Amino acid sequence: MAHVINTTYAGNSLFARIRTLFQELQDQRALHREYTRTYNELNALSDRDLADIGIGRGDIDTLAREHVYGA
Repeated sequence: MAHVINTTYAGNSLFARIRTLFQELQDQRALHREYTRTYNELNALSDRDLADIGIGRGDIDTLAREHVYGA
């Protein structure tokens, strides 16, 4: 007795999955550029300017990450 199992992939086509992957990569690059821009802008401030707004130089990385990627 022979059994036939017919399976089909119910998800997206290969082309759609590749397109989604590229879109996700593009989104991640945009987030990284925003992080870098934020970090560089804060890092360019003097210690006095940072102190005026209540930020320590050691907090810049954390603040830039929270700004871009959330808490």
